[in-house]
Amino acid sequence: MKLNKFFLLGLVMLLASALSAQDLISALDLAKISKNDDVIIICATSEDGYKVHISGAVNIPHTSLCDNEPIRTVIKPASEMAKILGENGVSTDKTIIVYDEGSGKYAGRMYWILKYLGAPNVKMLDGNIKGWKAKRKPITGAPAKVTPTTFTAKADAAQLAKMDEVKKAVGNSSYVIVDARTPEEYAGTADSETLKRKGHVPSAVNVNYETVMDSKGELKSNEELTSMFEAKGITKDKTAIVYCETSVRAGVVYLALKGLGYPNVKVYDGAYLEWQTTEANNVE
Repeated sequence: MKLNKFFLLGLVMLLASALSAQDLISALDLAKISKNDDVIIICATSEDGYKVHISGAVNIPHTSLCDNEPIRTVIKPASEMAKILGENGVSTDKTIIVYDEGSGKYAGRMYWILKYLGAPNVKMLDGNIKGWKAKRKPITGAPAKVTPTTFTAKADAAQLAKMDEVKKAVGNSSYVIVDARTPEEYAGTADSETLKRKGHVPSAVNVNYETVMDSKGELKSNEELTSMFEAKGITKDKTAIVYCETSVRAGVVYLALKGLGYPNVKVYDGAYLEWQTTEANNVE
């Protein structure tokens, strides 16, 4: 009887692991390793969002790794991003934990940038700071002490889609283009002061980034995510290209797909903002 109990316990643990096989870490697990020398925590929000933060976390707003020319919030050259990360104590030798104020989009953006730069061990805090606070883990207003180091960037072009590839992907059965914005933005009915032509990239399917997370801001189970993606025609045999208006929101969907074992997932960094400014590109 005892063996059966142990067997059932092991089975439950195995199933739980299978449902959460993402690059995620829980608040409880982060609390256990947060003070380790080989761990660094990044708060990816603005300086205002860093006023109350996880103890020991450094502040690297995702915008600090981006330029606004020729398109708003496109990533800087890899060498420049590596310099900023190194100056803030981030190296590829460490386990890097990213989080934000709770939306998931800034942490997702930072997660994708770090994976693009070749960081091998990056995780997002599940539930972000809301999940951390819910578990009553330590927060502070004191800036973390930073020890500069060297971040060795090895940019992986396979994680990044440029406009020429997106053009190739339109209507191509070997690709699926994923629009991570709201249904209203996708349909072109949302108000916008930044877009000349509202709508979406032709043949793109819509997966609002918010729908990959539950009401607690935690990523949904692999079973739920798989069902959601496959219903949209997002299958593992296709190269998935994810974008939003500036591809900040795209990072969470990228993380979810990669965690499910999708072999070819990219973020279109120029995003819809770049696409619609090019007059030769069609818009739906």
